[in-house]
Amino acid sequence: MTQVTYADGRIEQEVSVSTDDPVVGMVLTPDRGATVPAAILRARQHGWHTIVTTTDPDLEWFAVVQEMDDVLTVSPTDLDTDGVTDPWENLTRTARSAGFPGVVAHCDPTVPVDYDASAQRLAETDRYSVEAVATPPVDTEATVLAAIPAFNEAAEIDTVVSSALEYADEVLVVDDGSTDGTPSIAREAGATVVEHERNRGYGGSLKTIFGQAARSQATHLVILDGDGQHDPADIPALVDAQRDSEAELVIGSRFAPGSETSLPAYRRVGLFVVNVLTNLSLGVVRPRSWVGDTQSGFRAYDRRAIESLAMDDSIGDEMGASTDILHHAHSHDYHIDEVGTTIDYDVDNASSQNPVTHGLHLVVNILRTVEEERPLSSLGLPGFASTIVGVGVAYLTMTTYIDAGTFPLGLALVSVFLTLAGIFACFTSIILHSLNRHVD
Repeated sequence: MTQVTYADGRIEQEVSVSTDDPVVGMVLTPDRGATVPAAILRARQHGWHTIVTTTDPDLEWFAVVQEMDDVLTVSPTDLDTDGVTDPWENLTRTARSAGFPGVVAHCDPTVPVDYDASAQRLAETDRYSVEAVATPPVDTEATVLAAIPAFNEAAEIDTVVSSALEYADEVLVVDDGSTDGTPSIAREAGATVVEHERNRGYGGSLKTIFGQAARSQATHLVILDGDGQHDPADIPALVDAQRDSEAELVIGSRFAPGSETSLPAYRRVGLFVVNVLTNLSLGVVRPRSWVGDTQSGFRAYDRRAIESLAMDDSIGDEMGASTDILHHAHSHDYHIDEVGTTIDYDVDNASSQNPVTHGLHLVVNILRTVEEERPLSSLGLPGFASTIVGVGVAYLTMTTYIDAGTFPLGLALVSVFLTLAGIFACFTSIILHSLNRHVD
């Protein structure tokens, strides 16, 4: 038996629950009120009691929850909150005062909870409250998991999913806020679907994929596009190459032997520039050691890479995520292998993103990454060179003034600009380098 007692001594409710075990906490909100009763029942099926508070005590669903058996409800209007407005903090305080040894915070009642994993997470920490571990939607026994980031791919997603199921144990589709019915079509085709409430970008979808794959037992994760450009029949080639070479990352390359990809001239030139910049940003100087196709999204990851990438918060949300992953692989000493694959650019629903805009975004992302990871070479050396040139121009300015008797204002301004910019770049590179070493 436990009860909630307010500051004035009133007892809000008495509930016949044991306080020997942790409790599941939920906050009932207007947009998710209808999902809380079902979440309470799921918790009860797993032997867990629940404590529920709300952001609005007048909500109809909160009244429904108050009528449920063995549920501890906390009305914020009656609590002595000491000015605290965060419902989670008030819920935690109440659970602690009631005698519960800990709280598993079920923040999103629409997502099923892995209660065993949540209990283990709570047991392994000194914190009183931990966030619940979501049940992975993908099969925990899958060996080869094919994953597809999708945004408005209704035209081709069913074909891609059906074909991928022939070569993978399970297919996961991460829908990035589509408005054309992509999620339902993917489900009907046999895929497990995870939906983003809003568009998070290509990189955001990849991060969701890595997170879901890490919670499963997949030993190989193969990511391919949902527009039909990648051939799912090549999945076994990537997986077999990964097993043979034990490479953490295998890339389906448009330039490796065996590829019959026909690239337009402008795309080939653009990819060449991006490939060169990407490899140089990785610190790889010898062309023989370069990654041949740095921007291919058709990739296979082993278990080590899956778990490591799922924990990496530095991966961006946009198309530059492909480059970010290569930097992650390089910093973790991954072995990277490449397999020739054929990319079909004649599909009806190919990506409509402007290739020039896409290329410029990739270049900017590469330069930003180089600046962060190699400040001495990217800022320090150019800054030092700029300073030397600035001093040289200053010398030329003075000699011109002495010889001609007139002051060359233009040269003086150039000298000042180059010198100050160089000094600023040098100091910035030193500061960034020091910060990098401190963080590492």
